[in-house]
Amino acid sequence: MMKNLLFAMALLSLALAGGCAKGGNGVVTVPITIDVAITSPSNVAPSFIYPTQSVTLTATPSSGPDLPVTWSLSGTACTGSGNPCGTLTPVTPATTPPTAAYVAPTSAVSGVTVTATSTTSSSITGTLGITIVDITTDVAPVTLSVGSGLTQQFTAVAVPDDAPQTFYWTCQANGVQCASGNFSPAPNVSSPGVASYTYGPQDSCAGNCLQISAASTLDPNFCSNNPKSCTVATASLVASRLSVSSTYAFQFSGYDSSQQPVMVVGNFTTGKTGGISSGVEEVLTASGPSGQNPIAITGGSYTTTPFDANNSNNAGTLALTLTLPKGVSYPNQYQVVLDGAGDMRMIESDGLGTGSGIAQKWTSANQPNLFTGNQTFAFGFTGVDSSGNRVGFAGVLPMNGSGGIVSGQMDVNDNGNDTNICGASPCGVVGTYSADQNISGLWHMILTSGSLNMNFDFFISSGTTSKTNPLTFYAISTSSFDNTHPEVSGTMVLQDSTQTYNNAAFKGTSVSALTGTALSGVNTNVSLTLGTTDGKGNFSGQFDQNNAGTILSGAQFPPSGSNSYTYAASGTNGRYTFNLLGNPTAKPVQAPLPFVLYASGQNRGFLLDPSSSSVMTGTMNPQGQGSGTFANSVLPGTYAAATTGSGSSAVTPIAANLLLTYPGIAAPGASPIPNPTVVSGTQYPPYLPPLQAVTGTYTLSLPGTGTITLTAPPPPSPENYVIYVLDTAGCSGQGLLCTIKDFLMMDEDKTNANASIIFAQQ
Repeated sequence: MMKNLLFAMALLSLALAGGCAKGGNGVVTVPITIDVAITSPSNVAPSFIYPTQSVTLTATPSSGPDLPVTWSLSGTACTGSGNPCGTLTPVTPATTPPTAAYVAPTSAVSGVTVTATSTTSSSITGTLGITIVDITTDVAPVTLSVGSGLTQQFTAVAVPDDAPQTFYWTCQANGVQCASGNFSPAPNVSSPGVASYTYGPQDSCAGNCLQISAASTLDPNFCSNNPKSCTVATASLVASRLSVSSTYAFQFSGYDSSQQPVMVVGNFTTGKTGGISSGVEEVLTASGPSGQNPIAITGGSYTTTPFDANNSNNAGTLALTLTLPKGVSYPNQYQVVLDGAGDMRMIESDGLGTGSGIAQKWTSANQPNLFTGNQTFAFGFTGVDSSGNRVGFAGVLPMNGSGGIVSGQMDVNDNGNDTNICGASPCGVVGTYSADQNISGLWHMILTSGSLNMNFDFFISSGTTSKTNPLTFYAISTSSFDNTHPEVSGTMVLQDSTQTYNNAAFKGTSVSALTGTALSGVNTNVSLTLGTTDGKGNFSGQFDQNNAGTILSGAQFPPSGSNSYTYAASGTNGRYTFNLLGNPTAKPVQAPLPFVLYASGQNRGFLLDPSSSSVMTGTMNPQGQGSGTFANSVLPGTYAAATTGSGSSAVTPIAANLLLTYPGIAAPGASPIPNPTVVSGTQYPPYLPPLQAVTGTYTLSLPGTGTITLTAPPPPSPENYVIYVLDTAGCSGQGLLCTIKDFLMMDEDKTNANASIIFAQQ
């Protein structure tokens, strides 16, 4: 035994001798180093320091007691007069561990090194590399139209996040400073990150002639182009927010005063002054299609709200004049909020019922030539069967360019049954389509699947043949309403033909929104999912769900040690199966539910719960640039927000102008900023009062999820929403300077058993 012990000790000695220093007494010693780090403010990255910023550095030995040190700055740019690399001053009297104050220079510089050297042994050192970056600013909304006499709010943020959020605002029309009184705040005055512009005749000019910029008060170059340090907002000055002599397609779904479903699709044309001159719409009610379809729209108006000066450019009332028999009434007035592109989010405000919808502008250039070439459209339809039960369709329709639909496919869920309508899903689909001979933008379609024959009409909406802006149609069924012909409406989107629809084609981050009914059939079941597909069939991420007031918040999936969340291509036509929801936090774990997705592009398509009576339907969309690197400073802007289609008549739709601002981070030693992130604006319920003030705060985490808490309007108050960032643009500055184009919201209050999904867009 003694020989074995001596042999083991000898092996250990050889091993130590090969890798470590050894003192004269045979004791192994590890060299001491010094760790240099920024300790105040705690959230500052050494590679992201702004000019003139002051930070505190701390020198901590890797082992043993604290050591006194000397501090020094070095770098290729550190020569010359004027402290080109900044100043480094030891804190006195000396602290334990030792600290120093570093103040960055007045301009950007890289390659700066801070060194801390022990006063007892010059071989004990530590370094920290520092980069000083230009302060860049972002103004939102980036592009929009401002109506005559109306006011538009703008927000600005400075990056890095901890830079002072104070700005010199500039407003120019055709290169000349905007007329006095039209823009606030005044130029060359240090101001916070909110400004407003009112279109007056003095600034009249054509095209994107209005430019709004905000330069950091610490940036001596203001909004220079070299390097480019500002995102400048451009605006067109127009007589009306509704484009003159243009056509808008719209769709609406909701409930009448008897809580029975109502669906509408159509289009309308504006006149030379922005008023509505003509149009048509088609309506589905509990009695089936209107006997008049299509119904003529003989006039109408869009009027801006008189209740909110700051947001009047973004809100108004849309009224449609319908040609109807005496005693017949359909939705004809909507409270609308407009995004920067002029698209409308709308809720019914005529007292005839409740519901929500969207209107988007199209031109003849959007209209595809469906009589030439093969084009496939993915679709998602939702509605009710003749017993009032929820129904969902999802599928693909290949159009052959000659008026035929060949080799189509769809899945159907009728109150938990997939065989009621077309047989066992997935069902093969064929059909025909043709343009209406009298109404521009209207097409007719017949779908046949087994014994099912259903007629549809669809209106051309927005988009092009581009895969980043795909062509979109609004569709509605026109068949007689009976046991095998449910009432459905929804959206058709041009499928990206450059994709091969296999597992590898789905690789990236997406956001999915689902709406259905609770199993009781009375309340709603809604969810938002942020998920990542790996191109190999694995799906991971997090989701939030409100199922009739039962909340599952930020649930991470898959659970540890499980691969239960997967996806798989089913053929090559764009049909996938996905595992979603369930409860990965429960003990035991509740398995995910199977969903079908029909893709319109990469990480994009229509979702359907194929087997439960909840009949959850929705969409999946790519999250966009900046995934996983979002900060609170990327969200500020003016958003048009409104409820999307709901699964219950008990949902109270809302439309809102949300103004999100970012006052910044308090400087070291300063008093905390009371509301570091602010939500304000106005909200429009479907009934009086016509306007409610919105106040609250928001948070945003790196993955692009967060919260909005509204302390007004009451009741109830506060309201707690989860938010999921959807689409982004222009991400730069380590992913921290982005324009968030849109996001989704969902109420997570247990008292709200009828939550909905809200879409917010700049």
